[in-house]
Amino acid sequence: MSMSNKRFAMLLLPAVLLSTSVFAATTAPTTQPINNIATQQQGFSGPSVGLKTVKAVLDSSMFSDDTPVTLTGNITNSLGDEHYQFTDGTGSITVEIDHNKWFGAQVTPQTKITIQGEIDKEFNHTAIDVNHVRVVS
Repeated sequence: MSMSNKRFAMLLLPAVLLSTSVFAATTAPTTQPINNIATQQQGFSGPSVGLKTVKAVLDSSMFSDDTPVTLTGNITNSLGDEHYQFTDGTGSITVEIDHNKWFGAQVTPQTKITIQGEIDKEFNHTAIDVNHVRVVS
């Protein structure tokens, strides 16, 4: 190797080393724990239209079928299949929660939840068809 090639190699070596450390620093993967992603609330959080208590739902007229509701309370027991008894302190009502509407929530009778859905008003009963379940923190 000639003297000019050695000199060129000596000048090039620090530049190569410096660029690889910068490249490694800028391409390091950024990761977030799955738990942080799963606990972030998504969607709108604020006032909503619709009835807000079980009593208001039960007192509503026959024409209130499909009216939106947002209720906060507890599921007191399972009635079988996808039907549950829900209470909010103003009354008790049957709610239907499809298995895919739980969105990972684990609920006991002591767990305070907010449910969003619509009134399902039939001739002989009133229930809530739930679209979303959220555990209240």
